[in-house]
Amino acid sequence: MQSIEQRHPRNKTTDLAVRMSISFRFVTTCAAFFLVANISLAASEKKAELAIVGANVWTGAREKTNPPPDAIAITGGKIVAVCTDNEIQKLIGPDTKVIQANGRRVIPGITDSHTHIIGGGLQLARLHLRGVASKIAFIDAVEKAATATPKDEWILGGRWSIESWDDQKPPRATWLDPVCGNRPAFLTRMDGHSAIANSAALKIAGIDANGPGDPVGGEIERDPKTNEPTGILKESAMGLVSKHIPPTSQAAMTRALERAMKHANSLGITSVHDMCSLSHLAIFRQANEENRLTVRITAYLTANFTQHQDKIAETRYGLDNNMVRLAGFKAYMDGSLGSRTAYMHEHYADAHPEMPYPRGQLTEFAVSPESFHSNIAGADHRKLQIAVHAIGDEGNHLLLNAYAEAAKRNGKRDARHRVEHSQHLIPSDIPRFATLGVIASMQPFHKADDGRYAEKALGKKRLEASYAFRQLVDSEATVVFGSDWPVVTLNPFAGLDSAVNARTLDDKVWLPSHSLTVEEALRAYTASPPFAIHREDKLGTIEVGKLADLVILKDDVLTIPSSRIKDIRVDTTIVNGTVVYNSEY
Repeated sequence: MQSIEQRHPRNKTTDLAVRMSISFRFVTTCAAFFLVANISLAASEKKAELAIVGANVWTGAREKTNPPPDAIAITGGKIVAVCTDNEIQKLIGPDTKVIQANGRRVIPGITDSHTHIIGGGLQLARLHLRGVASKIAFIDAVEKAATATPKDEWILGGRWSIESWDDQKPPRATWLDPVCGNRPAFLTRMDGHSAIANSAALKIAGIDANGPGDPVGGEIERDPKTNEPTGILKESAMGLVSKHIPPTSQAAMTRALERAMKHANSLGITSVHDMCSLSHLAIFRQANEENRLTVRITAYLTANFTQHQDKIAETRYGLDNNMVRLAGFKAYMDGSLGSRTAYMHEHYADAHPEMPYPRGQLTEFAVSPESFHSNIAGADHRKLQIAVHAIGDEGNHLLLNAYAEAAKRNGKRDARHRVEHSQHLIPSDIPRFATLGVIASMQPFHKADDGRYAEKALGKKRLEASYAFRQLVDSEATVVFGSDWPVVTLNPFAGLDSAVNARTLDDKVWLPSHSLTVEEALRAYTASPPFAIHREDKLGTIEVGKLADLVILKDDVLTIPSSRIKDIRVDTTIVNGTVVYNSEY
């Protein structure tokens, strides 16, 4: 059988022309189709869902535009334009919500890089002793709380600090007993590394003159003559009492998260790096599933490294999206300066003869070098991010050694492991942060607090590498700022003030040579935190394509007199393109 071509032979030139003609018509048709489609798309171009106009925009990006932009367009939770007021007009349609900034400063959403968000939300509803100024005021506040607390419940809260009192004797169980009755009371110190318990709480825990002994990494403070407990419990010893406190219900934790997010949004906070417990993960997940999160949460789980490494690495407990994700572990090297439990290279300058741990203490996590290094290296091998609390200079030194050892065992990678607090450093350790790629996660308001007593605790020489914001930034380390809320205020402008102005709570200037410029400090709250969690491509600056987390300020942080930085207020907070706080309602 002959083929069609055999029965109807063609001229090759004609055949080629025909084929070219068909191809041309096909291409023309396609081009016309796409042209019509594009014209149609342009004609019905998707307008911005939200536009901010008349703004004074600080993008936070290293490369600055000249003149600075004054308008931002947002669609689908992302920034689609950063431009002038004239240019943005084409993106504004009848359904676009327009915010007239009236010349106010707009900055990227603020990240608090170290919070305990559910704990902070719970503290908002509990006894708060931060502001009490004397023993009498302390007892009065506890008595009022006891009167308001149901008789079958514990009296909880705290955040007390004696450093500004005229008489700086620490509280005792005997202060609490007359006003608490038979109800147990457990009130943490400001830093959360020690607590005062009354006699009823000590009795529940079985703590008396006969025992028990100090747990690893903790201390039961006792009268040196009678061996009776004073009520002060430090570090792991707090757990002897706190384990008897009835667990907080899921409903209470959910309410606490709601309170905390509302408070955070009012301060311009759009993201937190949260140091949390396992029970909090379910609260975060549920809030995300119900679309109730108004703060992005990156969680670091305070849990047993050995038990949870594999599960986190394999499942992340189902938390890994733009609103809530589990990054890795949180652990503790040591305690705090105020409690004299931060682990120092040398004795505390004010160590007294009865002090059992004159250099402070390593925690149970860190006290055994072999298991400590194994846990760090194991988590690093599983590609988990590690965030470890270290305040004392020797605690920081040992932690940096462990990170270096993990890189040696597993091979160097862009892990971005973290040191939480990084407060007191051996000078030679400062350049190691940048060399090792370790994040210095710092809380500048702690400097305002500790400046009242740090020289007494450490002596002048060691302060040369304390709160070394300037030295770390100059060494090209990545520094991120947070609060450690509820240890201190969540207000980022209080922290910004401390980082820039070096003011202490007793209104002195302390270590001013360690201060940053306003823009440097602002980057530690905006652009740098997303880098610390491997999200710099999504957050941290006001640029096209990034998630729309923005803050409109009532006061211009870049031009306001530096003495007024602490008083800056927020006008509007936007998360994912949605207004979550406005000062007008």
